[in-house]
Amino acid sequence: MNTYHLHINGIVQGVGFRPFVYQLATEMQLNGYVKNESDGVHVFFNAVEEQANLFFKKIKQEAPARSKIIFASLHKTADKIFNNFSIVVIDESGGKKQVLLSPDVALCINCKSELHDINNRRFRYPFITCTQCGPRYSIINSLPYERHKTSMQKFTQCKSCGEEYNTVTDQRFFSQTNSCNNCGIGISIHGNDSSILTDNTEEVLLYIKNYLQQGKILAVKSMGGYLFLCDAANEKAIQLLRSRKCRPSKPFAILYPTIEKVNTGFKLSRQEKDLLESEEAPIVLLYPKQEGYNDLAAKDIAPGLNRLGIMLPCSPLLELIISDFSKPLIATSANLSGSPIIYKDKDALEYLFEIADYVVSNNRDIIIPQDDSVVLVSQYLNQQIILRRSRGYAPAFLNYKPLTIRCILSTGAFLKSSFTLSVNGNVFVSQFLGSGESYESQQMYKDTLEHWLKLYAIQPVVIIADKHPNYFSHQYAIELAQRFGTELKLVQHHEAHFTALLAEHNLLHDAEAVLGIIWDGTGLGTDGNIWGGEFFKYENNELLRCYHFDYFPAIAADKLALEPRMAALCATSDCWPEPDKLQEKFSEAEWNTYQTLIQNTSLFSSSVGRLFDAVASLLDLCDKQTYEGEAAMYLQVLAESYVEKNGFAMDDSYFKAGAHYYRIPTATLMQGILMDIKKGKVNEYIAAKFHYSLVCLIDIVAKNINVEKICFSGGVFQNALLVDWIQKKYSGQYQLFFHQNLPPNDENISFGQMVYVDNNIRSMSKNDFINKATESNSKTVKTVKTEKTINY
Repeated sequence: MNTYHLHINGIVQGVGFRPFVYQLATEMQLNGYVKNESDGVHVFFNAVEEQANLFFKKIKQEAPARSKIIFASLHKTADKIFNNFSIVVIDESGGKKQVLLSPDVALCINCKSELHDINNRRFRYPFITCTQCGPRYSIINSLPYERHKTSMQKFTQCKSCGEEYNTVTDQRFFSQTNSCNNCGIGISIHGNDSSILTDNTEEVLLYIKNYLQQGKILAVKSMGGYLFLCDAANEKAIQLLRSRKCRPSKPFAILYPTIEKVNTGFKLSRQEKDLLESEEAPIVLLYPKQEGYNDLAAKDIAPGLNRLGIMLPCSPLLELIISDFSKPLIATSANLSGSPIIYKDKDALEYLFEIADYVVSNNRDIIIPQDDSVVLVSQYLNQQIILRRSRGYAPAFLNYKPLTIRCILSTGAFLKSSFTLSVNGNVFVSQFLGSGESYESQQMYKDTLEHWLKLYAIQPVVIIADKHPNYFSHQYAIELAQRFGTELKLVQHHEAHFTALLAEHNLLHDAEAVLGIIWDGTGLGTDGNIWGGEFFKYENNELLRCYHFDYFPAIAADKLALEPRMAALCATSDCWPEPDKLQEKFSEAEWNTYQTLIQNTSLFSSSVGRLFDAVASLLDLCDKQTYEGEAAMYLQVLAESYVEKNGFAMDDSYFKAGAHYYRIPTATLMQGILMDIKKGKVNEYIAAKFHYSLVCLIDIVAKNINVEKICFSGGVFQNALLVDWIQKKYSGQYQLFFHQNLPPNDENISFGQMVYVDNNIRSMSKNDFINKATESNSKTVKTVKTEKTINY
């Protein structure tokens, strides 16, 4: 009989791992103990060698479903005799802080059943949880994960809860979030910032039901922050919410009571159903059936769009609210226009009455705020696309193992903020942290990052930022580098996009060259221009920008992104004749001013995102956007309508097959669109042909540089039709790689920045490439007039 030490790390805290080990050890009649430490779970026990190996094997094979083991070791240690097996709770951990945090988990089937069971003592308790569900990441104060290190600390378990907590066979055995109506979290409803209507749970729930039926707007504290709720069939309530929230057309999500009702109202694939019912419980974008339209004020919920964001209740409180109301509810993040989700009770009472008629709060603090995650599945080929990675998915990222154990912090981009930390050999990608534009978003970013640095007791030794000097993330990175006295590195925006995808698919050390197609709205290029229509070649740890869309003028600062009419004006500036009716979109003074700016500008753009905006404006879909991506989404809807009627067959492209472009001729694309408009081609056809032309361009470039592996990243690839069309046309011809665990938008930038530096990737300029090619005599460079054509 020897004494053994078993160490397991990964997502092994907050998932019922210690109860599982305890039950297995008891079953195998082993003596010892299990405990949480800052570096995972540790087990010390007495056994003969055969027993120890079997115990180790069973732990790895039978671990709780929600756990993710990334490291496990077993070895003999100093002899110590144990008389029983126990779970040990420690106050402080002296080990290296490297355990992965469990995300928040949606209400499980067992707790949902108990919630509605009149004979259960937790009947209609709005904060029921167990070892398999409930808040984790959003309530943790420090490591390791123990009740007294979370915002559950102030709630002392009653006798009944304590008995469950200590009963091996109970589903709440050692559940750190365990509570009930007698000892748990209190709920209240407020009529204004200084009055509580009631703090009786059943009365609060009745008030909520009645007020929703009356068309009122409520702000309700959910798992990761406050949500605005109102009747999804009540046009006046939705319009009032839009007016108060200053949100004229951006779509709202809809909370449904059951998967059966979702299935009645929407086209629902198996994959989409699984997502809705998953422990992550994201918002999923679905196509409505006619029955769905009948139950909703759909035109007010998502104006101009053909998909609606649908979710099932992730928390017991939302489950009770939607079950009582029994009809769909608008459920959208409670924030003021341009600001992040509000999660502090003080802020909710101070600010949310500007929008909500009533505020429903509770006395369990949220430590880390999170929006609901958003996912879609492409219509034809079922490609999953994460649009927002937050509650349920953040923060651990298991698809990449850093080469260094140094602490690296990368600060991300601007509009889709996130940060990435490489800590003691693990990677954490933060939840979506809003836009870097507002002070409130910047403060939430800072607070979240500071919490992480404190949680893991770390200081970054390398800090990485985007090259754009005006990004908040860039400026904050400089501040942090000065504070910690650390090295600051800058990584180009689109190279970070590409690197993120290379790492996600384990292509960083691939023997073959890989083409990266990075299309988005904006990112500062190394030449000082605004990039966004980029083609990179990755080979031997080097990145080369080998192709890009021809530059067009970038004027009037942010107006180019906010007003598609401006994108149309700039993108067609080299076309002749001028587009019909374009001048009508401007006043005479505007037109003259902008023409002068175009003639004198020194700033240019290659952005495909802006080309989507330009085409949307030329087709009179949208001239001024009220939210990011609005015009592009309208254009996608139009193209989808054509494909639905005609299929993917398209006999013509604005780019000619076989062409050998170096810079992709933007003017050729826009001139073709203008000609089709002049010929009277229907808008659906033009929208679809624009999509198809982008698809055809991929083949032209891939053949020119002789690659078989192609990666796609950037916000443009949130477009499910484009993704499907690419796969329809090229599956079998090329190996195609899309994001699976990260969004294609700027949320992945921080991860890409970290990977770029961690792997010492080198960016090659055209001159570097030419010099290298000349020296090796393995490639030729041919000059034609003033254009360089590179033959690979």
